[in-house]
Amino acid sequence: MLDPITAQLIGSALVYACEEMGIAIRDAAYSPNIKERLDHSCALFDARGRLIAQAEHIPVHLGSLPWGLRRTVAWLTERGRTPAAGEMIVVNDPYICGTHLNDVTVVRPMYAHETLVGYAVNKAHHTDVGGAVPGSMPPDAADLFAEGSIVPPMVLVRDDRPVAETVELLRANSRTPHARAGDLRAQIAGNFVGERRFLEVVERYGTDVVTRALDQALDDAERRTRAALRDFPDGVVNHHDVLEDERGEPSIVLRVRLEKRGDTLSLDYEGTAPQQRLPLNAVYGVTLSGVYYAVRAVTDPYIPTNDGSFRPVHVRVPEGTLLNPRRPAAVGAGNVETSMRNADLVLGALARLAPERLPAQSGGSMNNVLLGGTDETGRTWAFYETNGCGMGARPHADGIDGVHVHMTNTLNTPIEALERELPLLVTRYEFAAGSGGGGRYRGGAGIVRAFALRAGNAVASLLADRHTVAPRGGEAGGCGAHTLRHNGITSRLAAKTTLPLEQGDEITISTAGGGGYGHAGKPASEQLRHRSNNRKPALLEQRPARSLPQPANTITHVMKERVPVANTDLRARRLRPRRSLVVEPRERAARRARHPDRRGGAPQLRRDRRRPRRPLRRRRRHLRGDRGGHHPFLSQPSAFADLLVGQIQ
Repeated sequence: MLDPITAQLIGSALVYACEEMGIAIRDAAYSPNIKERLDHSCALFDARGRLIAQAEHIPVHLGSLPWGLRRTVAWLTERGRTPAAGEMIVVNDPYICGTHLNDVTVVRPMYAHETLVGYAVNKAHHTDVGGAVPGSMPPDAADLFAEGSIVPPMVLVRDDRPVAETVELLRANSRTPHARAGDLRAQIAGNFVGERRFLEVVERYGTDVVTRALDQALDDAERRTRAALRDFPDGVVNHHDVLEDERGEPSIVLRVRLEKRGDTLSLDYEGTAPQQRLPLNAVYGVTLSGVYYAVRAVTDPYIPTNDGSFRPVHVRVPEGTLLNPRRPAAVGAGNVETSMRNADLVLGALARLAPERLPAQSGGSMNNVLLGGTDETGRTWAFYETNGCGMGARPHADGIDGVHVHMTNTLNTPIEALERELPLLVTRYEFAAGSGGGGRYRGGAGIVRAFALRAGNAVASLLADRHTVAPRGGEAGGCGAHTLRHNGITSRLAAKTTLPLEQGDEITISTAGGGGYGHAGKPASEQLRHRSNNRKPALLEQRPARSLPQPANTITHVMKERVPVANTDLRARRLRPRRSLVVEPRERAARRARHPDRRGGAPQLRRDRRRPRRPLRRRRRHLRGDRGGHHPFLSQPSAFADLLVGQIQ
């Protein structure tokens, strides 16, 4: 058996290599969806295709990355092709690499002394890859071909140089070609970082020692997962949940039979609705992600994410159903909405075994907003983001207000970046007061976010759920809603719809609140009170929305909330939670008048006195995987960067 300290050092180095890959992609990306919202994931695999390390990025990629890599390598092998040294493979076909067409996967085979030792893989959400609507996720898509361009495994990099024909193919099928090329460049850079770090470990310890360390890490993760599962009581649970169809009816049923015996967990989805002529179908890799996420949420959060931690879990999904469709069923929303409901389904089944360990239901939707069109100069543009909701109350604490939950782990798009790049104005961004369910502990509040079109014309597509069926809990959370204001008249919109926009039109997205926990204690009306015991700011009172002519620097209320990796006691280690409030000058003056400074009489804004405020020049910027100090990647830029500037335009 290998020395445990050496094995731990190797395992930790590879985990951080994945984090470095993510930092490289973020820093080099062009689109706000990757650069600002961090909608990408990175992982390392050994030569056998086993997941050995994955950064805590996007939970919906937890099972789809390993599933997708194995299928991509098998696809190439069936055609007599083996990824060569110096190559990278690009693929977005969801029936090969998992998830949906927007998630472009880039694979880098890693060779040491002409021997394949592993793969560096990343997946990033490209805002537009063609299709019927801007954003490439039409809510009414009947098949995969309506959702955008389908890219089978192709060579993106050969002899460490981008293949121009492949890049041009992806550019030609997007409404935002410049951003597509830039994001591809970022993904290439990320894989080079992962390869460099992996080969450094191999060079230092030797291939044999690294292989033994990886085998030991997988066995250790399996042992720890089995030990955590033994803490759950044995039993068999049949559970179901629903998705809302295009009419808003809860007609699409998901069923699971969960059996817990000793240190193993088996799930059977027999009875789940058949695949739909809607984009709500989720490929098998996405279904696996929901299961693995739920298991990690209720077990030890410090168990390494690798193939060993998945061994005690067995999943069966009948082919041709919503959670394992046959090609060419549309899958655009399956990755975002159906994955969320699958997480609710599995967590709900586990709650039947150990209700004291699971929270109430969260908002249960990624609340997708896709906008795009032509601005006043004739330039085409596209925008995509998911929106937070209320987190379900926990057995020992309230839920969190306005966060991304379960299968997404992204940020909001900063208003400054959005309004600078696009002909949009954010007219409202605030918590949805009263939307959290009551109980002994209250559910988190959803959010309200509104967009107005400043110029040109556009098409909006909305994909959400929990507009009809509220999140469950001691008291149910509030449902979400969509509205359109056109020529001064406000009308209700469906949860899943596409509509044209004219200059001045405003769309408002209200997201669902989380369910409460227990039946006695805090009513929902207490959501607006400041609770100093957990240092959580109270929800601010609603203020008048911004009108379209106002300048962009008079934002009423901006919040930036980091996402927990899971909705139990797990802590988001990818980036610290943070909230930033920007208040109008008038409101700031009013606050100063209410709270004059005791020392000098000059009115000042009250600040938290628990810790002195640092000077701006000394404040650290908390980045994913970077704590503000020396960083090897940032201080040693890849030599490939200069080459890429000239290769991809």
